[in-house]
Amino acid sequence: MHDCVVKLLKNHDEESLECLCRLLSTIGKDLDFERAKPRMDQYFNQMDKIIKERKTSSRIRFMLQDVIDLRLCNWVPRRADQGPKTIDQIHKEAEMEKQREQVKVQQLMSKPDKRREPQGRPTGSRGNQPADDGWNTVPISKSSRPIDTSRITKITKLGAIDSNQLLAPGGRLSWGKGSSGGTGTKPAETAPESSRPATSTLNRFSALQQSAAESQDARRPLHRGSSSRERSDKDRGDRFERGERFDKGELFDRSDRSDRARPLITKRSYSKETEDRSREREAHIPQEAVRKVASMTEQRDRSKESTKREIPAPTATVASSKPSMSEDELEKKSKAIIEEYLHINDMKEALQCVVELNSQTLLFIFVRNGIESTLERSTIAREHMGLLLYQLVKAGTLPKEQYYKGVLEVLEVAEDMEIDIPHIWLYLAEIITPVLLEGGILMGELFRELTKPLVVIGKAGILLAEILGLLCKGMSHKKAGALWKESGLSWKEFLSKDQDINKFITEKELEYTTGNETETPCIKDLSPAELDTTLTKLLNENSSDQKIFDWIEANFNDQQTSSNTFVRTLMSTVCHSAIISENPCRVDVNIIHARAKLLQKYLSDEAKELQALYALQALVVKLDQPPNLLRMFFDALYDEDVIKEEPFYKWESSKDPAEQQGKGVALKSVTAFFTWLREAEDESDN
Repeated sequence: MHDCVVKLLKNHDEESLECLCRLLSTIGKDLDFERAKPRMDQYFNQMDKIIKERKTSSRIRFMLQDVIDLRLCNWVPRRADQGPKTIDQIHKEAEMEKQREQVKVQQLMSKPDKRREPQGRPTGSRGNQPADDGWNTVPISKSSRPIDTSRITKITKLGAIDSNQLLAPGGRLSWGKGSSGGTGTKPAETAPESSRPATSTLNRFSALQQSAAESQDARRPLHRGSSSRERSDKDRGDRFERGERFDKGELFDRSDRSDRARPLITKRSYSKETEDRSREREAHIPQEAVRKVASMTEQRDRSKESTKREIPAPTATVASSKPSMSEDELEKKSKAIIEEYLHINDMKEALQCVVELNSQTLLFIFVRNGIESTLERSTIAREHMGLLLYQLVKAGTLPKEQYYKGVLEVLEVAEDMEIDIPHIWLYLAEIITPVLLEGGILMGELFRELTKPLVVIGKAGILLAEILGLLCKGMSHKKAGALWKESGLSWKEFLSKDQDINKFITEKELEYTTGNETETPCIKDLSPAELDTTLTKLLNENSSDQKIFDWIEANFNDQQTSSNTFVRTLMSTVCHSAIISENPCRVDVNIIHARAKLLQKYLSDEAKELQALYALQALVVKLDQPPNLLRMFFDALYDEDVIKEEPFYKWESSKDPAEQQGKGVALKSVTAFFTWLREAEDESDN
């Protein structure tokens, strides 16, 4: 969990911070115990710093402040969360609901002249109260025709019933409960219905139009109640409106198919409710017919392109005839890959996903989306995006032409975007700079291609100055200047004619790109004490990392900066400046965070990181090993990615005689750190 918190704190985008707030609100109380208090203090110091920087939205700042307040209140929320209900509470609520329903029923029953009618049924002349057996007397209106009671005795003989006086739909002799007499029928409107399904009828009185010869349908199952007939009416109307014409001869094996030509009397809108109601009837349809109807629906909705692939073909043929991915499809997949990569930072997975796109001619869309999606995110997100594009170019997955095309599409509108994103040229430089690393694109080729649309509007020099400034953070000014000269670049190519080149170079501190800067004086060896004194002075003056880089570059060559003496002195000086001399001593995490780039530049491999840990051990021993101080340093250095897991393990198991002074006490003080580190690794492996 601590590892998750650290990763969420590193990414300063709003999504990660929101996840952090929710995570700490849920498990913060379990993490905040006495032994973990230093780590929790670091987390909340970082959160407080994010709030004060005001670089995030108000919503995120308030969420962070709520978590901080929650911890100050000993993780007791202001409003108690309503958890899940117990079974007793559910039973009580159900009983109360049942009582309320009974009261409503009693109120309805107490009204003698008004009874509740089913939904959708007309209530014209049905005011009579139903009898105990469920039947009600229906008065005959003046508009109704008189009933010949002498014909009722003939009901037992199906063949004697006149086609105009059947009293139940579909030739059934079942009386619909609560049904009333009709006002007349139109026997000429419908054709014989010998093959109509038992539950399908368009209205409740359509059976009055049926001939006596169709009485053989009486062997079909009876469906009592007007509600079932209404459902079947609605269902069949729905099916006709959707154009699903069943071949009733195949469905029910009947010889008479004359009802296929029966005209449509009514249409009803399709609804899922109707489909559910008709499911039982459709369950009796033979599988052959169901397959036929399914194929009819598929053919109607299938596109032309998918119809061509209906016939199975060999795998090799399908792969070769598969159409290339459209731009819209590639754009959707690109956004998904980019979001996943920025969230989990898995370079190998992202590279594999881009390879699987298999659309090299459209990869400019991926480049464009990558820039646009990270342009307004954190610096870390832009650096990660730049590294991904560099790895794609280096591996040959992303052709240079596609890279240029994607970047140029953004650069063409960058001037308009500058209104909303004032630092857009710096942000673009953070994405572009990594591609200049070894194995990427040559500086001359890259600069000339990308500045084509910018020279006209006078923005080319600004972008290149930002790129060179970032490049100098990873290498010396001398190396950056040498790359510029080797590429045969000149500021005249990138600045307009009316722009003063010397003034521009001076303002942007780009003298190292010209051949007129003064030669660096002969470098002399500085003792560790002199190095420590000067570095301490620069750190106490709160000098920028760039100023410290410049001083180191001016006084040390590459061989000197790679020596163990230089690394140990640098580590001791930076860590000593981060100690707050209180009782007990503690670490100012903000200083470690601010100087992380400085340390990372010179602790370039595991051997140098191990030397840095030896220097830190010696510093703590020199201070008489204040309690918990080394543990706080280990936490801060690990959280800032200054030192990785392997150098910590090497330091723990080291038996170097020269480094054994105070090693036992130091190991004991960081036992909890190594326990946590191993547990975190086990969790990630699982």
